Amino acid sequence: MSLCLIFLLNILQRFAAVIMRIREPKTTALIFASGKMVCTGAKSEQQSKLAARKYARIIQKLGFPAKFKDFKIQNIVGSCDVKFPIRLEGLAYSHGAFSSYEPELFPGLIYRMKQPKIVLLIFVSGKIVITGAKVRDETYTAFENIYPVLTEFRKVQQ
Repeated sequence: MSLCLIFLLNILQRFAAVIMRIREPKTTALIFASGKMVCTGAKSEQQSKLAARKYARIIQKLGFPAKFKDFKIQNIVGSCDVKFPIRLEGLAYSHGAFSSYEPELFPGLIYRMKQPKIVLLIFVSGKIVITGAKVRDETYTAFENIYPVLTEFRKVQQ
């Protein structure tokens, strides 16, 4: 076993995965001893699959019997800006069943949408982070659902 691998194994005592990065597509992979891999950072579903294939190939070239199988998208994250400020307190009060807003802990309102099952981080600036989608269309549907709500709580600028 090479000195590099021994060093990596010592690091793994703290975190049980190897962290690997490639430049194109610019992604990071966590590779676990079980053979499972998590690939993050891709800008599209196609880039994610290409990156996962590249990681599998690198692992094969290192002499491990890696196979590329059971690929699936687990989480799609998107972001946008509605270009107007939002009254988060009013939104939290009006949509209490879906909202969690504790500005002392986190500056954004956490909105857990039921259909589609998506989580949105909504900031007073009008910036939105949409996460939890399995397919791209869920992010668009979630935004279409939340936009009228956001306009209702648009902050009037003096």
